[in-house]
Amino acid sequence: MSKKKKQRLIMRVSILAVLLAAISYTIYSSVAGDERLLVGAGDQAPDFKLEDLNGETHQLSDYKGQGVFLNFWGTWCKPCEKEFPYMQNQYEVYQDQGIEVLAVNVGESEFKVANFADEYGLTFPVVRDVNRDVMDAYSIGPLPTTLLVNPEGEIIKVIKGEMTEEDVKSYMEMIKPDSQESSE
Repeated sequence: MSKKKKQRLIMRVSILAVLLAAISYTIYSSVAGDERLLVGAGDQAPDFKLEDLNGETHQLSDYKGQGVFLNFWGTWCKPCEKEFPYMQNQYEVYQDQGIEVLAVNVGESEFKVANFADEYGLTFPVVRDVNRDVMDAYSIGPLPTTLLVNPEGEIIKVIKGEMTEEDVKSYMEMIKPDSQESSE
């Protein structure tokens, strides 16, 4: 075998080994990632600060005393697109009852997110998780994923996948502060 052929063979085997290692790591990460749910029902919601499309900062802890409907989404996500009108409709009903919606876009450009928010006439805060730090802190997998955070800052439910308008309404009822808490 010539020297050139040996070098090509060594190079091909090396590339194949690197590819196999990368594929193995990806598979392992996916399997291990599903088991490492960092937050769930009963846990305190990790605090975060994100900017909305107007440049205002929203910190989760600032909403203590309110129920927070925390929705992780993407503009490319068809189920997300379908549930936004439901979220907007119910927000209009519940915003004066101590409910806040925070729609956390995961890693997309301000242009795309702003166009989406305008198209759907969204009036609740739409914030951008540019580096996906909040997504990672909450161990968010598939989009959409919604977390219901009660007025004490505790996650009471994690919803993975699309919601109907009736679902959104019942979830907002679950996190609505009772009249005694809101009068204090």
